[in-house]
Amino acid sequence: MNWDLSQWCPLIDDRCFLSWLVKVPSEQEQLRARQISAQQINKVEELWKTNPDASLEDLEKPGVDDEPQQVVLKYEDAYQYQNVFAPLIKLEADYDKMMKESQSKDSLTVRWDIGLNKKRIAYFVFPKEDNELRLVPGDELRLRYSGDSSHPAWQSVGHVIKLTAQEEVALELRASQGVPVDLIHGFSVDFVWKSTSFDRMQGAMKTFAVDETSVSGYIYHHLLGHEVEHQIIRNTLPRRFGAPGLPELNASQVLAVKSVLQKPVSLIQGPPGTGKTVTSAAIVYHMAKQGQGQVLVCAPSNVAVDQLAEKMSSTGLKVVRLCAKSREAVSSPVEHLTLHYQVRHLDTSEKSELHKLQQLKDEQGELSSSDEKKYKALKRATEREILQSADVICCTCVGAGDPRLSNFRFRQVLIDESTQATEPECLIPLVLGVKQVVLVGDHCQLGPVIMCKKAARAGLAQSLFERLVILGVKPFRLQVQYRMHPCLSDFPSNCFYEGTLQNGVTVNERQTPGIDFPWPVPNRPMFFYVQMGQEEISASGTSYLNRTEAANVEKIVTTFLRSGVVPSQIGVITPYEGQRAYIVNYMSRNGSLRQQLYKEIEVASVDSFQGREKDYIILSCVRSNEHQGIGFLNDPRRLNVALTRARYGIVILGNPKVLSKQPLWNSLLTHYKEHECLVEGPLNNLKQSMVQFQKPKKIYNDRRLFLGGGQGVLHGAGFGVAGNPAADKRSGRGKGHSFVPFGPPMGLINLVCTHLAILYLPGNRNYGPRGNTGGPIGGHLAHQQNSQQAMGGMGSTFNFPGLENPSSQPSGGGPMSETGLMTQMHVQGLSQTFRDGFSMGGMSQDFFGDDFKSQGSHVAYNIADFSTQASQGGYGVDYTQGPPPQSVYPGNYLNQNAHPGYSHMGTANDIVSQDHMAHGSHGMFTQAGYNDPSQDESSQMHFGMAGPGPLQSPGMMNPLYSQSYAHYNTQPQSLQPPPQ
Repeated sequence: MNWDLSQWCPLIDDRCFLSWLVKVPSEQEQLRARQISAQQINKVEELWKTNPDASLEDLEKPGVDDEPQQVVLKYEDAYQYQNVFAPLIKLEADYDKMMKESQSKDSLTVRWDIGLNKKRIAYFVFPKEDNELRLVPGDELRLRYSGDSSHPAWQSVGHVIKLTAQEEVALELRASQGVPVDLIHGFSVDFVWKSTSFDRMQGAMKTFAVDETSVSGYIYHHLLGHEVEHQIIRNTLPRRFGAPGLPELNASQVLAVKSVLQKPVSLIQGPPGTGKTVTSAAIVYHMAKQGQGQVLVCAPSNVAVDQLAEKMSSTGLKVVRLCAKSREAVSSPVEHLTLHYQVRHLDTSEKSELHKLQQLKDEQGELSSSDEKKYKALKRATEREILQSADVICCTCVGAGDPRLSNFRFRQVLIDESTQATEPECLIPLVLGVKQVVLVGDHCQLGPVIMCKKAARAGLAQSLFERLVILGVKPFRLQVQYRMHPCLSDFPSNCFYEGTLQNGVTVNERQTPGIDFPWPVPNRPMFFYVQMGQEEISASGTSYLNRTEAANVEKIVTTFLRSGVVPSQIGVITPYEGQRAYIVNYMSRNGSLRQQLYKEIEVASVDSFQGREKDYIILSCVRSNEHQGIGFLNDPRRLNVALTRARYGIVILGNPKVLSKQPLWNSLLTHYKEHECLVEGPLNNLKQSMVQFQKPKKIYNDRRLFLGGGQGVLHGAGFGVAGNPAADKRSGRGKGHSFVPFGPPMGLINLVCTHLAILYLPGNRNYGPRGNTGGPIGGHLAHQQNSQQAMGGMGSTFNFPGLENPSSQPSGGGPMSETGLMTQMHVQGLSQTFRDGFSMGGMSQDFFGDDFKSQGSHVAYNIADFSTQASQGGYGVDYTQGPPPQSVYPGNYLNQNAHPGYSHMGTANDIVSQDHMAHGSHGMFTQAGYNDPSQDESSQMHFGMAGPGPLQSPGMMNPLYSQSYAHYNTQPQSLQPPPQ
């Protein structure tokens, strides 16, 4: 082969294969060819995972395109719940099995060792590839040798006990007999798929359905989404809500503990660095002291369980950490708390026989059948005794289905990191007799990892915590963060948590004397390093890398190391596996310092860093292209996690021109630019970048994120951001309320799983109180029937005539006058009710050009003044401002890519959209407007009313109507109430 690179030539030119490699079809051939959509290509690629020979024709076969039943918000009973979730778990299990069993590695070199328990350990390098598979301690692998003339074929199953940063795997083999330790080359390894976790989820759902004692009646109905009367648990509250051995609790933590102890179902939202683990440990301490039996504490990951066990043990409680048998050989920071450790080291006379048998087993590898039987019986009895004597038992959610816990009942259960667990996973610890449940998590960070896209689309990726939030259970939000330098918490607080995060650390506590790093603004340890290098597809063809960014990551890492930072303080985050592998390789080859220093630096994905922190974070964004977009950098949860891992400083590398097209990144870039932290040039001479980035084309619209804020603690806030303007800490200006047209719905009420629960908020006006409700732009709102009292209160507040029994009027929602609703519309004899069609030329995308000064994304805009950050989730509408045509419009949500055909009732009639709606609901703005079937005139700027019914109260129309229309009187009038 010719390795002279000067002789190499590209295979792709101008995004096309070269013609000698792939024949370019003629125009006639192209005309005859079948048109293929990107969606079809994606579906065929999915099919290739199970059938490598699949073609487009296979997509048309029956059953291929069938989507499973979607999860819903409310279930009639546990049987319906089981019928919805069971197929999704099976889909995920089948996909997991297929992925794992298709993975194998050949030609491995093995080095051999013997563990303390005399078992053989095989060490080999298992390179991470950018596929979907993740190897974790406890996984089962089969090591094989195919045999040759001098050695017979051999194979053995073992458990992964350790993974090193150098991608080396330590595999402890089950059988020590006949291991070919004299061989080191020519081994192969396969995955052994285990169905345990999926079986336990299915089992928990069955128990939930058939066993009435599995959960209390209240929790049963609560989990199914039924309306239940609010319950308070009556017990004696402690004088002090902290716990011995734990740091002193702050005010929001104290209120969280107090609130949880009195409720059967509680949600605690813990934003990054707010002390979720300490709060959880304090809650468990007080629960254990109530004398209601043992407390079960779970989390989806082993790391989270270990952290909790350690914290709870420091309070003086007797804690037992139950590990899966496959993980007993995996080293743990809480080894002394584990059940298997306590069984081995419990030093009592009754256990001497067990210890003798254990010793014999370790030495010989196996026992005689009678001794083995005796050993197992003694071990079971000892395990049960230790578990029964514990105050708290800790395990993973799946571990709660361990047979060793099958006869235990737990009245009180706390699940940490519950937003990272699927619903069926959370159910496993709950069906052991729970009467009081606490879910701790943060739905603004990453959710559960679902490998099967079909199952994820159907809703398996939504956690129980999220669904309960959507149903209206108010999460109690912790508000003081102790991790980040105050300047690092500014953007995440304002963008993801409505500005509610307070800093529990000072600038001085987050300064490192002696560390000489060239921060562009010395008192702000952060900067966005402008990169213009192009992305490339990685070697595997399924990921991306960016060589320019990787080279600059190495320079930044080297600068940190030279300035006195140790490798363990630095974390490099990148969302792409291709870039992760390239950075590791590049640093070890090109780093100017000792190679070992670079090997000690953790380079990992955003998902791997969730729940953890480093002193300094370097974030490589990778994506840099003209047309393809930014992939899953689009996910705001992923950005939230990436930005909140650093304690002392963060450096982001990326291409602002590409990233700024996405509204959330645009607001981040604006934030950095405003603080003079958007820079370019060599590291030792950074200059402010003059790069111009464009305004995003549409307002950020994520239907799943930020489903209601926490319950405000220190500021008298209600559900969402605030119950009164005082709680908005970002602006001295009070939040406006939204003006909402009313009337019966057009079409079916669309209760999707992403709807927000809306409650009437306190205040002087009980109608449509969403101007200050936490929720996403474009989010869906659970409908709530209009009440006469709620609507009637509307007029008097704004000096309108009150509406008499408005809910009985068959109107379809009146168009707005400058001062109020035209309160009556005749619909006699019409085949359709009226549709109130609002249009607004000024709200086109061009309008959002220069005047769109907001921080974007989740900070909403006061219509009377677009440059303010009045209230998250609701547009503050200023009714006192007059003629500027943008100063008043009904509706507090602006949505530029709404789903076709949403129809809402009651207080939800205020969605605004610039896309076509099949049949819009009341108060919808639309740019591609439509006329109802009975309307002859068509218009691109407005849609008219169905039928000829006149307005009974002719009066001034909303100034937002951009064109005159037969029914509309648009002559200017003074701001007077419409005539009765």
